[in-house]
Amino acid sequence: MSLLEVKKLSVAVGDREILHAASIEVKRGETVVLLGQNGAGKSTLGAAIMGAPGLKIMGGKIKFNGQDITELTSDKRAKLGVFMAMQNPVEIPGVSLKELLRTAGGELKDEYLKALKLSPFLATRDLNVGFSGGEKKKAEILQMMCLKPKLAILDETDSGLDVDAARVVSQVIADYQKQTGMALLIVTHNARILQKLKVDKAYVLAEGRVIKEGDGKLVKKVERDGFKAFVEV
Repeated sequence: MSLLEVKKLSVAVGDREILHAASIEVKRGETVVLLGQNGAGKSTLGAAIMGAPGLKIMGGKIKFNGQDITELTSDKRAKLGVFMAMQNPVEIPGVSLKELLRTAGGELKDEYLKALKLSPFLATRDLNVGFSGGEKKKAEILQMMCLKPKLAILDETDSGLDVDAARVVSQVIADYQKQTGMALLIVTHNARILQKLKVDKAYVLAEGRVIKEGDGKLVKKVERDGFKAFVEV
């Protein structure tokens, strides 16, 4: 049984339709990758699955764990086990990372901080306020680990990370997935975050449409040939 089923989903922002009848599937424990150039609709698809405000569903359905969640708010989706690490994490003055996790019912463990090479002091600071780009992305992964979702959507997690940090984060995600059986939907145009992960399925998006579907070999082909070859086919 699929954990996530997106069927012919069309999404608009204002009067502009961004996604056009996009369909993807994620099974339990899988690592699925959304590939595409900037503006292809990858982040919009991830945000629509999470139920981000400001998006208008024009058609199609989103099912999670067999339940239709198309009309659910993002907080209700989160309670069902959907998590999203944002491409551009927002600053939340006055609320520490530790307080946020406690409110959300997450358990902060020192071993998680150590694995991500983060100082325990980071958890006491206002969320993302004064954080470096790498700290913001690592803090998102820390939240994922503490909240224990069934599905984690990672939107351009490797942006803001240097080569060494990307390797660390990729290994932490891989280890955590192995321990928990969590499914991953990774939005990226760069394969650095995938270096320690086994990709089960990949989708290439262009102009809001899924134009190619395959397994981990598709990621390698995109790395080798770029996106242009797929768009022109």
